[in-house]
Parts: sequence; C-alpha cells; structure tokens
Amino acid sequence: MANNHEAGDRVVLGPHRSDALFLDWQVVRRMLVSLVEAPLSESLDFEPILDLATQSGQLIGNLVQTIVQGMRDGGPLLSSPLAMATMSETLAHLVIRFGHHRLSGHLEKKKVSLVAPWHVRRAIDYMHANIAEPLTMTMIADDVGVSLRALQTGFKAFRGTSPAGYLRTIRLQAAREQLRDPTNQRSVREICMIWGFAHAGRFSIIYRSTFGESPRDTRLRAERLR
Repeated sequence: MANNHEAGDRVVLGPHRSDALFLDWQVVRRMLVSLVEAPLSESLDFEPILDLATQSGQLIGNLVQTIVQGMRDGGPLLSSPLAMATMSETLAHLVIRFGHHRLSGHLEKKKVSLVAPWHVRRAIDYMHANIAEPLTMTMIADDVGVSLRALQTGFKAFRGTSPAGYLRTIRLQAAREQLRDPTNQRSVREICMIWGFAHAGRFSIIYRSTFGESPRDTRLRAERLR
C-alpha cells in the first residue's frame, strides 16, 4: 500500500508494493467436486468482488495476507511445498464456500462441513492421484491406514456419499472431459471402459442424469469442432 505524506503543497509517496496471488484452477475444481459431490460441467460464474467487511471476507483476507507474507522475500512457504498446498486448498475451500457463484445455493442446502477428517482428505487425494487405476475401497482404506468402515463413515458424514460414490463422480467427470475433447479418437465404449464403467448402458443412464445429455451427444458435439 502507498503511504502518503503531505509536505506543504507537495504530496510525497512512500514505498509502494503490490502483490498478486493466483489460485490454481485445478485446485479449485477438485475442491468444488469434493464439496458438491457432482462433476463440474459448466462455468462457476464467480462474482469478482468479495466483501472484506463480512466475517467470512475477513477470514479469507487474513489467509491471503498470511500466504503472501509467507512467500515474500524467500519466506518459509517457499521451502515447504506441503504447507503451501495445504493453505492453497484451504483458500480454495473458503472462496468456494463463501464466495458468490452459480453453485452457492447448492452449497448452502448441503451445509457442508468446512474441514473433513484427515483420513477422508487423504483418501480423496489418493483417488485423484490414482483415478485411472483399478481401485477397490479396501485398497484405498489400506493406503490411508484406516478400516473400511471408518472410511465409509467419514465419507458419509463429511461428503454425503460413499467412497465408491465419490470415486465414480470424479471418474464420470474424467470421462466427460475425454468425450468433449475433439482430438480424442476413442469411441464412447472405449472411454466408458477406461474409466471403470463396465456396463455401457448403465454408464449412459448415469451420464445423462448427471449432465442432461447422452455420452453420444457429447461426442457428436465435440466431433463437429474437428
């Protein structure tokens, strides 16, 4: 911020420093999908202004200042990628939860808890990192280090779905991204199989109920862009 010092009819400007902090869209999207339990198929239409006079606005503003200060002049966050990633996810969570966008009303109805237990967050990270692998819920629970029952209970309480339901959601989004890619030459059936949907007819039903169109419709629209 600029410091102004009046000296007679002169205005002397003190040192000015401006910082810009950017959130990775992949972090925002991953956090949004985990909150609403539905693939993101449209723009969020974020309002560009956040009221810093509100309690939530002050919370976000303080976190932004903390991150900026932690990165400035070789700050500690630059030498701790894990801490930086955690704070970035927290910021994305707060912006999505308290900012104004197309899904704000949906989040209000869900009354989403701000902080999920560590084992739920770790399981989500593991799923995203191994989304194309033939995962089972037992494998995920073993990697996280909790019982299958604890994993299921945690997802139900903090994500409103089962671990299998969450995995299906992010795979469904991945399939849609491939179907919308005009450079992807794979058939609908091939894409369906890649993302673990063994039954094409069932995949089509789930896909239509989620996105409002069939997988083939999505593919045909992408082909017109070639």
